[in-house]
Amino acid sequence: MGPLDALWHLLNFVAPALGVGLITTALAKWLFRRELSGAAWQGLLLWSMGAGLVVLLAGLVAFGRDGRMATYGLLVAATALVLWWRGFVLRR
Repeated sequence: MGPLDALWHLLNFVAPALGVGLITTALAKWLFRRELSGAAWQGLLLWSMGAGLVVLLAGLVAFGRDGRMATYGLLVAATALVLWWRGFVLRR
């Protein structure tokens, strides 16, 4: 495997976390406009993407390979949980 192939593998590994983080943050800011008006968009986005990356890495370690449906289910749950925590509990 060459360096370009390794780069594509890495980008395809992190793409679900980045995509789910972006979509859920945008939907949360749109659906809860008043409640999340004080929360910075970039902060919510970074926290949700970070939680997604941690879940994907944990799924890779736990299952020995990526792409398991349990990992993707936990990805969605962790992203929603961290958005709730940052947006409604901390209120920064």
